[in-house]
Amino acid sequence: MELQEVSDRLELKELVDLFSNYADTKENELQVQLFTETGVVNIINDGQVTFTLSGRDAILKAFSGSMADYQSVFHMSGQQTVAFVDATHATGVAYNLVVLVKKNADGTLTTTQEGVRYEDRFEKVSGKWLIAERNSNFNWHLEK
Repeated sequence: MELQEVSDRLELKELVDLFSNYADTKENELQVQLFTETGVVNIINDGQVTFTLSGRDAILKAFSGSMADYQSVFHMSGQQTVAFVDATHATGVAYNLVVLVKKNADGTLTTTQEGVRYEDRFEKVSGKWLIAERNSNFNWHLEK
């Protein structure tokens, strides 16, 4: 493995981890900067695309709105694999356990757990790796 590939793998790992960190802290303005300007997010439930977000503005609006009701958001990142297409393009798969805690009107808490498989397409733009497309596969969902 060449030194550049090692460096690129570390950058891509940090990119994927930052996505989760910014989701947890609800820093959506920073989170969308991890995407190319024309980035795409496909939300997939039960193998079907539920909706598609295209461009940073649409991603920001959706991400900000979807997390507003949760008092706590937690992503636990698991394994990640990366395959390089060329020097500026790569694909990757990463797994996440997502825990969402919502305070209900009656004061009780609802905890939601989700198993997510991210299938990513990355592009290196001006020397920086960004997410060009993310397929967010919500594989399972539990609510208590």
